[in-house]
Amino acid sequence: MKIGNLHIKNPIFLAPMAGITDYPYRMICKKFGAGVVYTEFVSANGIIRENQKTLDMIKFDDLERPIGVQIFGEDPEILGKSAKYIYKHFKPDIIDINYGCPVPKVTKKGAGSAALKDLCRMEDCTRSVIENVPEIPVTIKMRAGWDRNNIISKNAGIMLESIGVKAITLHARTTKQLFSGSANWNHIKELKDSVNIPIIGNGDVTNVETYSLMIN
Repeated sequence: MKIGNLHIKNPIFLAPMAGITDYPYRMICKKFGAGVVYTEFVSANGIIRENQKTLDMIKFDDLERPIGVQIFGEDPEILGKSAKYIYKHFKPDIIDINYGCPVPKVTKKGAGSAALKDLCRMEDCTRSVIENVPEIPVTIKMRAGWDRNNIISKNAGIMLESIGVKAITLHARTTKQLFSGSANWNHIKELKDSVNIPIIGNGDVTNVETYSLMIN
C-alpha cells in the first residue's frame, strides 16, 4: 500500500485508541506485524497550548515508524497550527484527523464525529491541516454518518480526496451506534468504489477470519 510517498509493506493498521495505544502497546503490535501504528488521539487545543501531558502522548521512537499522530478539534485554524507544531517538533510519517470519535464530551464541542453533520466544516478543517503540513500525508478516520438516516461517508470521501487527503479509515458504524451493534462493511465497499485513494476498513475485525471477511 502507498499513502502519499509512504510505502507500507504490511497493510494492517493499529487503530488509534484513547488510553490504549501508548508506546509499549504500539511496540508489541509492531513486533507482531502492524504495518502502521498510531498514537492515541491528541487535542489540537492542548498542542497549541503546549500542554505537557498532551505532548508526552505524541512522543515515539524511530523503531515505531511508520507512525501517525492523530489529532482532534473543531477549529480549522487551531487544527492547522497543531499539525504544523507536531511536524516541526516530532516529524511523524502521517498526520491523521479524527472525525470518528462518538463520545459526547468530544462531539458536543464540534470535534470528532460531529464533523459528519457539517461537511463544510470538515472541509475547512482538513484543508487547514493539509496546507500546514505539505511535507507528509494527511489522512482521515471517520464514521459512516451521524445516524443510519444520514450516511455521508461516500460524499465525504469524494470531497476529502479532491482536496488532497491521501487515505481514509472508515469505521463502518454511525455515531449513534457508539460501539454497539454491527459495523456495516458495505459502506467500506461503497467508499472504496468511489475514490482512488487507499481505504482502510475498521470495525468488528477481531481475528484472522474477520480480517479475511472484510477484505473479501
